[in-house]
Amino acid sequence: MLKFIKHNLETISGVDIYPIISLTLFFIIFVAFFIWAMTYSKEKIKELSDLPFKDEK
Repeated sequence: MLKFIKHNLETISGVDIYPIISLTLFFIIFVAFFIWAMTYSKEKIKELSDLPFKDEK
């Protein structure tokens, strides 16, 4: 099965750039999310973690 896909992809010119683009996008998004998570305020994290225990009726 894989040899059929590989053969079709080898015939497309410029297809070798797509894995590089996808890895770069994944890395950029992962790093951005990591930076966002590290800079998120501790007070807001504490507030959000207490939400399931608050009894608001």
